[in-house]
Parts: sequence; C-alpha cells; structure tokens
Amino acid sequence: MLPTPDISVVVPVFDEEGAAPALAREIATAFASRQVEIIFVDDASRDGTLSVLSALKAELPQLRILKHRRNSGQSRAIRTGVMAARAPVIVTLDGDGQNDPADGPALVDALAAGGPDLAMVGGERTKRQDSQAKKIASRLGNGVRKRLLGDTANDTGCGLKAFRRHAFLELPYFDHIHRYLPALMLREGYQVAFQPVGHRHRQTGASKYTNLGRLWASASDLLGVIWLQSRSRHPEGVDEV
Repeated sequence: MLPTPDISVVVPVFDEEGAAPALAREIATAFASRQVEIIFVDDASRDGTLSVLSALKAELPQLRILKHRRNSGQSRAIRTGVMAARAPVIVTLDGDGQNDPADGPALVDALAAGGPDLAMVGGERTKRQDSQAKKIASRLGNGVRKRLLGDTANDTGCGLKAFRRHAFLELPYFDHIHRYLPALMLREGYQVAFQPVGHRHRQTGASKYTNLGRLWASASDLLGVIWLQSRSRHPEGVDEV
C-alpha cells in the first residue's frame, strides 16, 4: 500500500493514446520529490488510451486509472478524479500534453504559502502555442467573462491549476465548470491567485473543441454563473457556540 499522498494530480483524457504515456512519466518526474498520486480519468476513449495507460502501472506505482463507461466531458472527468483523490491538494492538467507538468509544483507551493483562505492558484499561459483563431477567440471570451463575473482571471482555459479538494467539492457542479472555478471559488468566500505557466505545441491527437462549439456553451454557462452569483449569501465564517 502506497503512503497517503499530499498531492493528487488529476488528468482527464479522451482519445489521447499518443500523449498520455509521456505525460504520465513527465508528471511522475515533476513530482518525484513529493508524496503524489497520479489519477488519469479516461472519459470513454475510443482509441488505445486505456491500454497504453494500463501498461504503465508497473512502471509508475503511483498511477491510478479511472474509466467512464460513457463519455461525459472534461468537467465530469475532473470531478470524478477529485472525488476519488486521497490528497487534500489537487493539481489538474489537460491530457493533451500542452500543459507542462514541471510548472505544477510551483503552483502547489504558491497555494501552500497563501494560507487556508487561498483555495486555488491557476496557471496563466504565456506564449500560447495555439492557432491565431483560437487565441483571438480565447482572448475575447476571457475578456467578456472577466468583465461580467469579476473573477480576476485572464485565462480560465488553462487546464493547469492547483486547488484545495474540499473547496472544489463545495462548488455547485455543472458541465464546463472547469472554466468557471475562479468565479465559483470567490462566490464561496475563498481567495484565488494566478501565476504564469508555459504552454506547448500539441504533438499528437486533435483538439476536442471548436471555437463555435465553445462559444455556444460559454454563452449559456456564463448566464448560469451570473445567476449563481446573484443568489449567493455568504455567512463570512461559522462559529460553534
């Protein structure tokens, strides 16, 4: 039985046979000096993702693999991993390999240094390695969201985040929640922070999102989060007497 981890790294994957093994090894290397478990959540992949990850378990004893029986999306895969996690601190990364696992420990250290009210440290991608159309759409979407929600985040699309497990589980769940974590953490009375992280070219596979599909989902989600903010009443602490 492995020791109880201090950090659980959660990686949602869908049809990432080419990227997943190298990413798992990189995560193990990045967190080699820490007690960590690595949880890959296979969101009902149609390729060999599950097979190539399963083959790594002998090499990486800290690796855990969870599999959805039906494809349910990135947010549900993240939630599945967080619920199964044994550590109080969660690090998430996208499964396509564009997030650099080497940036993860710095986010964890920043979270620890911030005190108990700091619930999340999000990465903000520098020198993004995406198409110009995707960067323009992201910049526009982030600007609109930031202005309407006041969440202080410049890049909620970055999959690399460190947060406290208990804080995440206090949030109302909905599909695409992973793009609204800063606003929802603030809604619960927590603090959030951000720091620059790297970004890499996708080496294998293809993006699971289109600009049009992302825009359609974002519009309805944004209205929903605005509604949640309007219905929030926070006690600013609880005292037992």
